[in-house]
Amino acid sequence: MERQTPSTRRQILDLLKKRGGMTAKDLGESLGITSMAVRRHLSALERDDLIAATTVRRPMGRPTYVYALTPLADDLFPKNYPQLTIALLDDLRMMDGEEKIDQLFKRREERQVAAYAPRMEGKDLGERIQEMARIFDENGNLPEFKADDGSYRLIWHNCAIHKISERFPQTCAHEQTMLARLLDADVVRTSHQAKGDPYCSYTIRKKQ
Repeated sequence: MERQTPSTRRQILDLLKKRGGMTAKDLGESLGITSMAVRRHLSALERDDLIAATTVRRPMGRPTYVYALTPLADDLFPKNYPQLTIALLDDLRMMDGEEKIDQLFKRREERQVAAYAPRMEGKDLGERIQEMARIFDENGNLPEFKADDGSYRLIWHNCAIHKISERFPQTCAHEQTMLARLLDADVVRTSHQAKGDPYCSYTIRKKQ
């Protein structure tokens, strides 16, 4: 398969990642294009909050702009966090056993409950579910919320910790418990991405 050439904008991001701050002239020379062409791409990247310009004054002549990546742009570069986390959890399980893994995810559940409980206050069940959908949207789960004849459905179209949950099902068990506690409702998992379903979903009803 023929390897595709990275877009000019991607090449600019890669150069700034490798070399730090660069001017439009420096970037143009490195890419073999004019400074004017570079500036068009820089304007778009600035608009997307992927780069920021700093004014550098010189003893003589006009000030120049030096461009550098923003923290948001760092997320565009590959990270090895899931593999590192899985390796560390595997080591912990080998050293201290399965119970220690469960304790670890229980602590995570407690932190989540403490962090999100204030956002549930003063809301009825439907409003709590909508707020929970917003929370999981902030965490990258692409949630969907549906009301269905006296019950509700929460769907995650993306699992932000899918690789970890495949290896450590405690993650999903404690997520379900956390939802039940925060929503003060009966929560039943109806599909499970870690077991091959295309998404995760929960059916939620008022406590009997």
